[in-house]
Amino acid sequence: MVRTLLIRGMIAGLVAGLAYFVFAYLFGEPAVEAAIGYEDQVAAAAGEVSTEEPLVSRGIQSTLGLATAALIYGVVVGGILSLVYASMVGRVGRLSARATSAVIAGIGFVSVALVPFLKYPANPPASTLDTTVGQRTGPFMVLIILSVLLAVGAVMLGRSLAVRTGSWNATLVAAAAYLVAVGVVGFLLPTVAETPAGFPAAVLYDFRVASIGGQLVLWTVVGLVFGALIDGRSRRRSGNTVGTSAG
Repeated sequence: MVRTLLIRGMIAGLVAGLAYFVFAYLFGEPAVEAAIGYEDQVAAAAGEVSTEEPLVSRGIQSTLGLATAALIYGVVVGGILSLVYASMVGRVGRLSARATSAVIAGIGFVSVALVPFLKYPANPPASTLDTTVGQRTGPFMVLIILSVLLAVGAVMLGRSLAVRTGSWNATLVAAAAYLVAVGVVGFLLPTVAETPAGFPAAVLYDFRVASIGGQLVLWTVVGLVFGALIDGRSRRRSGNTVGTSAG
């Protein structure tokens, strides 16, 4: 069963990765090009124009390179979602296969993408000071790990409270506990002033919107596609069970 779910999760991730690539290419690449243009202008003004050709051209980076990264990322996310589903199915109330997949994808988006983004948003080329890269990487990874762990803890809290308070109240309490805990973590982690003075605010805004928008597209598509793939399987299993019982 787990192997079948993993394969379907990876298929869903492949579809989601393709959707992510299309979104990133249409909405993210223009901001990247604008950021590179700004970087070239700054270098030209400082007399630091380089005549060396890059190892990988921008055309390859923005198409084949972006597509490869998006598809691999999508497959990984889909595989992880399927494993989480295998461990949670039947343990989150009476939710259907589609609803369970959607819930897992929603929690994944919030804990893995949205919360870390709110504290350490994505940056295009030339928008980060060289001295702040190391300062940002460590806290960013710590925030992702703690956010996921707190999300798991919130789910467990909700399950334990559901029997006494009902599913709706338990969900509200668990969500509030997660938000408070992750808010404290975000407050305690250092804030990194990494954007150089003079970088175009519009370019930074457009890139960040495209970045979190791409994550939303990825998690939404993988949740919906995986739910559709396993829902048909669940219906067939239920039908076979009913037929066997009737016989």
